[in-house]
Amino acid sequence: FHWYIVLEGPDDLLYERGYSKAHLKFPDDHPNNPPSMTFKTKMWHLNIHSHGIVCISILHPPGVDALNAQETAEERWRPILGVEAILISVISMLNDPNIDSPANLDASVQFRDDHEGYKKQVRKLTARSLEDM
Repeated sequence: FHWYIVLEGPDDLLYERGYSKAHLKFPDDHPNNPPSMTFKTKMWHLNIHSHGIVCISILHPPGVDALNAQETAEERWRPILGVEAILISVISMLNDPNIDSPANLDASVQFRDDHEGYKKQVRKLTARSLEDM
C-alpha cells in the first residue's frame, strides 16, 4: 500500500534532468478510491502544497464535489484508472499548471507576477534534486 517512486524530469521542461522522489499511499479500499501522492523532493509548483502533497483532480475521490463546480466527475478518480494514468497526469501538471486551482499560493502568485523568478526557483530546486539522489 506504500510505493516510493522517482520521476525523471521530461526533456525541454523546467524539470529537465531532475529527479523527484515521491510517495504513493494507497487506501484500503483501492481501487475504489485514489492513492495520495506526496513529493519527498522539495518542489515549487502551483498545484503541489509546500509540504509536498499533490493536488490534482485525478487524485480526488470519485463523484462530484459540490464545492468545486470547475471539476467534473470525469476528471476525478475512477476505479478503472491506474498508476500510469496518475503519473502521466502529474507529469502533464508539472508542465501545465492549473492556475485556477492553486495549492501553493506563494508559487501561484510568483508564477503570475514574476514568471522568470518562478522558473529560476524551479530550476534551482531541479538542480538540487540531482544532489539528493
